[in-house]
Amino acid sequence: QVQLVESGGALVQAGDSLRLSCAASGRFVSFYGKGWFRQAPGKEREVVAAINWSGDSTYYADSVKGRFTISRDNARNTVSLQINRLKPEDTAVYYCAARRKGTTMSEDEYDHWGQGTQVTVSS
Repeated sequence: QVQLVESGGALVQAGDSLRLSCAASGRFVSFYGKGWFRQAPGKEREVVAAINWSGDSTYYADSVKGRFTISRDNARNTVSLQINRLKPEDTAVYYCAARRKGTTMSEDEYDHWGQGTQVTVSS
């Protein structure tokens, strides 16, 4: 049973930085592809970034390139999302997801999801 628990969400001001973390547990979870998604109020959930099992391949949505960085520490079974120069439009619930095989930016192809962590950016 794979479990994902996000943390690090907060109320911040525009221009601040924030680091989200996702702790994963379960057998072989260190070999899973991981992704970060977000859902803003009144909008559909969207992909933010993804990373392969080894961490040497990363993918980003065009809207966050240059500000967001995804990384992972397989020894600790964590995946992180560093967010710089936060904007009010980054306000959303951020979700961590895991996929048993491969890496994808497609939400439908993820097998496991966390409960999410709230990020609120004030202007």
